[in-house]
Amino acid sequence: MLLRRLRAIEAKQDDKFATIMDAVGEFGTFQRRLVALTFIPNILSAFFLFADIFVFTPQKPYCNTSWILAVGPNLSESERLNLTLPRAPNGSFLTCLMYLPVDWDLDSIIHFGLNRTDSCQDGWIYPEFDLVCGKEPNPEIVRNMYLAGLLTGSFLFGFITDKLGRHPSILLSLLGLIIFGFGTAFVNSFHQYLFFRFGVSQAAVGYAISSASLITEWLVGMHRAHAIILGHCFFAMGVIFLTGLAYSLPHWRLLFLVGGAPVFPLISYIWLLGDGEETGEFPNYKNEALIEGVDGEDSMPGRILPESPRWLMMKGKLKEAKQVLCYAAGVNKKTIPLSLLDKLQLPGKKVTTASILDFYSNRHLRKVTLVLCSMWFAIGCNYYMLSLRMKELGVNAHFAQVIPGMMEVPARLCCVFLLEQLKRKRSLILTFLQGALTCFLSLLLPAELKSPLVLIIVLGEFSLAATVTVFYIYTSELLPTVLRATGLGLLTLVWAAGGISSLIVVNQNIAILPVFLCCISAFVALFFCFKLPETQDQPIPDSLEHLSPESRTMSEDMSSEDMLCDDVTEEVARNTIFNATMTNMDQDSLSNLSLQSGEEEIDKQED
Repeated sequence: MLLRRLRAIEAKQDDKFATIMDAVGEFGTFQRRLVALTFIPNILSAFFLFADIFVFTPQKPYCNTSWILAVGPNLSESERLNLTLPRAPNGSFLTCLMYLPVDWDLDSIIHFGLNRTDSCQDGWIYPEFDLVCGKEPNPEIVRNMYLAGLLTGSFLFGFITDKLGRHPSILLSLLGLIIFGFGTAFVNSFHQYLFFRFGVSQAAVGYAISSASLITEWLVGMHRAHAIILGHCFFAMGVIFLTGLAYSLPHWRLLFLVGGAPVFPLISYIWLLGDGEETGEFPNYKNEALIEGVDGEDSMPGRILPESPRWLMMKGKLKEAKQVLCYAAGVNKKTIPLSLLDKLQLPGKKVTTASILDFYSNRHLRKVTLVLCSMWFAIGCNYYMLSLRMKELGVNAHFAQVIPGMMEVPARLCCVFLLEQLKRKRSLILTFLQGALTCFLSLLLPAELKSPLVLIIVLGEFSLAATVTVFYIYTSELLPTVLRATGLGLLTLVWAAGGISSLIVVNQNIAILPVFLCCISAFVALFFCFKLPETQDQPIPDSLEHLSPESRTMSEDMSSEDMLCDDVTEEVARNTIFNATMTNMDQDSLSNLSLQSGEEEIDKQED
């Protein structure tokens, strides 16, 4: 444990940003506010993404026979239906046939009855978009439009997030949730509905990519993992929130109006994330005097959640990066020593450039990306296969959503324990192996064993929910800052491709194909997953130069070896850690002395 702690300290010292974040405050008021502001959009993203399940539930429309109200205006609804609609042999009303109107009075109609039937002449009662009587929507069209939005949104927002920055992308995705999410309640046709669903899926995946990138680059160590886990827990709570509303509200438009109302507080994010004048002063806010070219507080950024300093650094905006770091330190009531800010320099004093082509041209990045793609594809295949299997069993839509949603919260919280005990790679292998096995069993068991199948599917979704959370953390730490969002977008695209492959295979109605797809994809993903380096307690890469295969392999070998060196005793390890700690304390003391002397000189000049 001492040796592992020593290696973690050494890795942290190599990461200049991690050292600065120690001075800023690893998880102070600023970071807690950053994480808290991601909760509401996560809930709404889940709500809008899965609302289709409850929109196109089986309806009971009837032909519009309001013509009889002209001769019997006082008829109740049940009397009107009994007189004007034919019945099926089982006694239920036929939804697509009606008795033709006649020029009789009400007593004649009641006495003789109506006999001539035809299809609905004046539309239907309670249908939506007239999607009845041969015009029912194909569920695959809605699902494919949702997946198409994920495909285009992952690629588009990945590029925007790396090109323009994290917080502009977050604002754009939140604007999409407001327009396309809440606006779905006001569509007038089925084609408009499809367009709005396409837009909201783009916005949801865009927010997931940009917020994950921002959190990854502002937080360090286990705080980063805990923040992403909490965000995924609130996403699962959004599914539960949706299911409860859909069960209690009678109409889907009302569902979008009530459930989408929380999008309006997101308008305040324009000011919370946008530029503006900062009012008031931060206590202990002395950092601006340390930055060259900063004359005072008026030049500091006025947004509550500034841009990622790592992204600013890689874009050559060194002054802005120092400003936002000092801003965060001011919120946390900390002071960054001058020596630490001086260490924050551009590599080679050049702006780091990268493009999507680097995923092919950079050898190490190409290998890592291929492994990640195989894993994301396998996760998408198995997750969608379990969902489709649940639908084949004819399980109630509310039950099929609320039970997995409730299970996903503890599943994601279990990731905290797994990551602390097994680290990233082993946790990923364990959770995905369990999810793949349950998916394999669900495809082999016959549909007659409904109760055991439902239990197995729920356990599989439990495991795969944990897998997605662990892998999201793992992926964010493996990809460099200059291409982190683009890489997350590409991998989300691969995940959607896995879901589309599952739909295509299931529609072939060949029983062996789903089993074959899940087994092959899972085997390939697990085989290549062992090739990935461990990222826990390691500095995250910022540029392509930080992805040196030699350094990553060496660090993994050091972290994976146990206490094999007999000449390194426990006492030596303790002394090493103590000396390293004392050295850091001496450096901080010198920095603080220099800072104090600099302030005294400034005061003398002012006098």
